[in-house]
Amino acid sequence: MRIFIALDVDENIRRRIGVFLNGVRGFAGGARWVRPESLHLTLKFIGEKPVAMVTSLKQALGSIHVAPFEISFRGYGFFPAPQSARVFWVGIRAGPELLSLASVVDQVTSRLGIPGEDHAFSPHLTLARRGGGSGAPRWQKGDAPNQGFGGLQEKLSAMPTPEFGSMTAREFCLYQSQLSPGGSRYTKLERFPLSAGEPAQGNPSQNP
Repeated sequence: MRIFIALDVDENIRRRIGVFLNGVRGFAGGARWVRPESLHLTLKFIGEKPVAMVTSLKQALGSIHVAPFEISFRGYGFFPAPQSARVFWVGIRAGPELLSLASVVDQVTSRLGIPGEDHAFSPHLTLARRGGGSGAPRWQKGDAPNQGFGGLQEKLSAMPTPEFGSMTAREFCLYQSQLSPGGSRYTKLERFPLSAGEPAQGNPSQNP
């Protein structure tokens, strides 16, 4: 079972991003675009795990206490760099609670034998990938200068910085990802409400 942990995106923000995508999609031929209904903010990608792991994950994630927080969606960028772009994304702004949540998720899952993250958390919404490239923010083997998103970059440079709105994050979710020729399909396996209280694993702000 291929699984990951993420925040959902409010419907009004999905709609605005969908309208934006309709206006720019034609400027990046060959890119694989994310469907607006599939948008999510990944906190941790876990990957293939046995079904038995899901029960342990649900118990561990249910112990997390982080207060609800505001997130705004504006601007865009490219990973790993504009001149070597393989991922097009929407920018995210949030308070320290988002980093705290990602940190605690990493801590509690590492106690189940899931490898911890070795790079700083980089919140973003992926909108498109070039070819079959990785969605990782960091440089990957094979990354090189390219013009795969050149037309899109030119189009965006002539537009105002896009603003997609804000939302209050009130829960995070455990998802299953199923690969198919038409793109990945995501199923929520469990929801975990955000609530103020004692952090489940000490002070997460010490481990951003």
